[in-house]
Amino acid sequence: MPRNWNILIDIRKSHRNNRTKQYVLVLVGFWQQKFRTVSTAQLSRGRMAGRNKHFGVIGAGAGGLCAAKHLREKGIDVTILEMGSRIGGLWAYDNDSGRSPAYKSLRINSENKVSSFTDFPFPEGTQLYPDAQEMEAYFEAYADRFGLREYIRFNSEVHSIQRVPDGYRVKLNDGEDLRFDGIVVASGHQCAPRHPPEVEGFSGDYIHAREYRVPEPYAGKRVLVIGPGNSGVDIAADICTVTQMTFLAARSPVLIMPRLMFGVPNSRILGKVERRWLPWQMRVWLRTMLTRVFHGTMEQWGFRTPKTRTHPISHPTLISHIAWNRIKAKPGLKGVEGSKVHFVDGSEETVDAIIAATGYETDLPFLPEGSSPVRGTHMNLYNRIVHVEMEELYFVGFFDVTGGSNIRMMEDQSRYAAAMASGEILRPSSNAMNEAIAADLAFQEKQFPDSPRYGLELDPVRYRKLLARDFGKLRNA
Repeated sequence: MPRNWNILIDIRKSHRNNRTKQYVLVLVGFWQQKFRTVSTAQLSRGRMAGRNKHFGVIGAGAGGLCAAKHLREKGIDVTILEMGSRIGGLWAYDNDSGRSPAYKSLRINSENKVSSFTDFPFPEGTQLYPDAQEMEAYFEAYADRFGLREYIRFNSEVHSIQRVPDGYRVKLNDGEDLRFDGIVVASGHQCAPRHPPEVEGFSGDYIHAREYRVPEPYAGKRVLVIGPGNSGVDIAADICTVTQMTFLAARSPVLIMPRLMFGVPNSRILGKVERRWLPWQMRVWLRTMLTRVFHGTMEQWGFRTPKTRTHPISHPTLISHIAWNRIKAKPGLKGVEGSKVHFVDGSEETVDAIIAATGYETDLPFLPEGSSPVRGTHMNLYNRIVHVEMEELYFVGFFDVTGGSNIRMMEDQSRYAAAMASGEILRPSSNAMNEAIAADLAFQEKQFPDSPRYGLELDPVRYRKLLARDFGKLRNA
């Protein structure tokens, strides 16, 4: 409360005659009107600043579509630059953009009720865990519902972005030049495979998980899948019904939870027991105990139970496949000689093929030299969205959320980017943004394992508080 309010209240309490009361009420009304006028003026200036802007949005996947929708709601014109000919990004199976890692059996890991945009639920009849075909259809419908399709330029691959005095110059691969006041990058971070060095010298068939599509090519073979992340466990469970034997190598501890608990999605149960005020150590313990009820210990299936906070992994059939001797868990790789794979526990296996589900590097080749926010496996962005040096350059979707829905988080980021682009949220100073980035990195290092897997990890509860803080500054202006 402003100091002037206390003065006025004290005056009113100390004087009881009508003239004094009227005088105080007039002053109070003046101050109320003054504060209202300032707040409304700030909001109006923000909207006016954004009314004639034109933003380029890179990518017509979940993040790009949502960003474009929220920018348009703020009165900002948009052009969505999609390098392929389809909507849906990574969910478009065999997308001709060449950037989709989707395999035919792919399903979303979170249930449909919490995996849609808040203002556009999945249609009736959608599966509990939608598959890639349903996800692509959903984004097609979203684009139509909010009138986004007419703003998409298909087959428009971005070659380079340059800062110019009046905004940004975007050069396409076909040589065309475009000008924009601002840019939202929503090109995704699952495109440039990270290959494990231990496989060097392997004489059999090798691919990264990004290239995997269907299990048939592995029929009758002995196959090693490296990495027990969501893609790794999916692929191992997908191919094990046709292979002679499938091996799943886990270098680090992993907790593989059931997809359903007590007949409902595990997120509903976790939502009831994992209170926001609980420390992460208690949350890890609760997840471990719940998993033990359904799967027993990780050790009995050949894995190691994590003691620290890890990215949530769940699968409906993996543990059963291990019990049926279709999949055998192995520790991390030590090296390869021809077709023979050596593991860190001294064991070895002969395999015909290796599929590396070992994650991705973040690639942003179109940004000006020296301006990429990528720092190792981290992104040097304020609130994971805002470029520190280049104004009006935003990023949506460059994270791995620790629980919850990626789509809902992209919606939060899109709303935030649009609010700053329209002037409703003021851009902090470079020093303030760098301090916030350093604090976020320190939190990451404290909370998550020291592994490339966790470079983009994001705690949804803490992160939403950070975004709300800046929105709160707007409401209290």
